[in-house]
Amino acid sequence: MTDSTGRHTEFTTHSDGTATITINRPERLGAYTPRMCQEILDAVKRVRLDDDIRVLILTGTGRGFCTGGDISPDAGFDQHLSRQIGRARDLREDAHAVITALHTLDKPVVCGVNGIAVNGGLALALACDLRIVATSARLGNTSTKTGLLPDDGGAWLFPRTMGYDKAFRMVALSQMYDASTALELGLATEVVPDDQLMSRTREVAGELAAGPPLALRAIKFMMRRAMENTLDTSLGDAQQAVLWVGPSEDVQEGKAAFFERRAPKFKGR
Repeated sequence: MTDSTGRHTEFTTHSDGTATITINRPERLGAYTPRMCQEILDAVKRVRLDDDIRVLILTGTGRGFCTGGDISPDAGFDQHLSRQIGRARDLREDAHAVITALHTLDKPVVCGVNGIAVNGGLALALACDLRIVATSARLGNTSTKTGLLPDDGGAWLFPRTMGYDKAFRMVALSQMYDASTALELGLATEVVPDDQLMSRTREVAGELAAGPPLALRAIKFMMRRAMENTLDTSLGDAQQAVLWVGPSEDVQEGKAAFFERRAPKFKGR
């Protein structure tokens, strides 16, 4: 079922327990606007509240996945540039909120990078858990060419994904990478031919959706927290997660399926 929430995005649910947010601004290479950010936030909230949706897919259309904020005069982002407080509020309520919503969503997010992912668009992709990248796509950050900064979470996401030195080089020298180089740097999880992008992205998302929902949500929570916490804190998270997931019906089903040599049927409870 497809829900057109506006001309900037489309939201589609699938029978396999997945849902797709499609950025639909090919004429602007997927550049985001305040309107698009709100549509994505609404869709992520819908995914978070719907237990029938186990995995979210994020992708785009045309030659661009997302090129960051739309700086054209009619986009809506520059109306407060002359007022720093207004600009800060816009970032917090729009682009920053989207990055946070995707990063903290307690369900797996698979990004199908169909084209150019640059600046805030690359941060958007890195806020997802996995990135399936089309061969023709290019990824990088060119914000310094216009004297701007990686202000959409890039300063936090880039070094955690590719290491400080590589991230600094990419941002400071405004570098763009082809898909194979992006794979080597850790920006891409997997690279596939353009005509196989969505089928492979859907396949990966479907495999995740067929897994144990409670365990996957706990795994994402534990791993995200572990990136900032000490080992001792991470072990404490694991202890709590085991107490939550261990008594579930899914664990009993998984054990039974193992001994009966059949595929498990997880229900998320």
